[in-house]
Amino acid sequence: MWIVLAVIVVAVLYGVTLYNGLVRKRNLVHEGWSGIDVQLKRRADLIPNLVETVKGYAAHEKAIFEDVADKRAASMQAGDVKSQAAADQALSGALGRLIAISEAYPELKADANFRELQGQLAEIEDQMQMARRYYNGTVRDLNIAVQSFPAVLVAGPLGFHAEPFYEIEDRASASIPPKVSF
Repeated sequence: MWIVLAVIVVAVLYGVTLYNGLVRKRNLVHEGWSGIDVQLKRRADLIPNLVETVKGYAAHEKAIFEDVADKRAASMQAGDVKSQAAADQALSGALGRLIAISEAYPELKADANFRELQGQLAEIEDQMQMARRYYNGTVRDLNIAVQSFPAVLVAGPLGFHAEPFYEIEDRASASIPPKVSF
C-alpha cells in the first residue's frame, strides 16, 4: 500500500513540476514577444520624426514617404508573429530606402537632428535584434518542452502548444542590407 501511495505522490509532484515548468516557459515566450513589441513601437514612434526631417530636404520624394507611412501602419496593425515578421521586414526595407535618400542631400547628412534620428534608429534596430533572439530562444525552449516525452502527454490536454519563431519570410532580400551612408 505504501508503495502505491509513494508512486502516486511522486507522479503528482512530477505533474505539478512539469506544469509549472511549462507555465514558466510560456510566460517567458510572452515576455519575449513583449520585448519585440516594445521595440517595434519605439521604431514606429521614431519614424514620423525621421520622415519629417528628410521631407524638409527632399520634398519631391513623395513616393518613399508614402511607402514608409504605409509600411509603418501595416507594422502597427500586424497581429500574429508571422504577419509581424513580414511587416517588420517590409518596414525595414522602406526605412533603408529612406535613409539612402540622404546620400543625395549632403546638407541633410550634416543636419544634427537627422544624425540623432539615425543613431536612435540604429540603436532600436540593435535592440530589436536582441529582442528577436531572446524571443526565439524562449520559443525554442518552450517548443522542446512541449514536444518532448513525457511532457507531450500533458502539454496538449493542458493547453500548451508550440509557438512560432520570429522568422524573416524572404531570406534572399534580407541578406542584402540597405545601402546607408553616414
